[in-house]
Amino acid sequence: MSDVVPIKLVCLDLAGTTVGDIAMVERAFAEAIATQGIVPGTGAYARAMVHVHRSRGCPKIDVFRGIFPGNEAQAQAANLTFERSYEGTLERAGLVPVPGVLEVLDKLRGTGIKLALITGFSRITLSRILSVLGWHDKIDLAISPEDAGGRGRPWPDMVLHAVLRLGAEDVRQVAVIGDSESDMLCGRRAGASIVAGVMTGVHSRERLLKGGATHLLDSIADFPSLVLSDDLGTTQVASSAR
Repeated sequence: MSDVVPIKLVCLDLAGTTVGDIAMVERAFAEAIATQGIVPGTGAYARAMVHVHRSRGCPKIDVFRGIFPGNEAQAQAANLTFERSYEGTLERAGLVPVPGVLEVLDKLRGTGIKLALITGFSRITLSRILSVLGWHDKIDLAISPEDAGGRGRPWPDMVLHAVLRLGAEDVRQVAVIGDSESDMLCGRRAGASIVAGVMTGVHSRERLLKGGATHLLDSIADFPSLVLSDDLGTTQVASSAR
């Protein structure tokens, strides 16, 4: 008798996983730190952007707290600029879903699986993203760090919040997919059976494995076949992704 627990809830990351806005996010970070005196061409700027890259997936305010340690006012000011910059670009340019993602969402929901988007964006920014995408009928829940008590990735809180809100009976019924190390850490800490790293985003294969990825996928288009499989192979990396 199989001891495989069927997946009933999928938690999906936004930037780099379901939408291709990585460049937009990085520009907004660069503009935000520039308003605080850290400008391109300086060592401080290079160090700050390395920190941004390493911290992808984490709450944006936490990223700025790492750049401006001990100066909450400066971190908050930079975060406000980030949100304004990103949302301005969002209104002008819109967002492009990654290839195949709408088919993935429809296929998973068609089998009765619940879908939750989890993100490091603030609740206000997340609401605007959903409005631009028009995905309200594609997902069951969208979660920002504020919705889960303030702790975002790499903490497990947002995934566990989705479990409680959407009525999953067991954390082993959860699959998580994302493109950053913090996504992987979040999924593993929450006890998800599948923690899939997708190679369309910011972090390398090595970073995803370091975070605890159970599977590596070339794109989100490969995700339904993994989630709906009778043999999840949770102890193996299920892709030769480069």
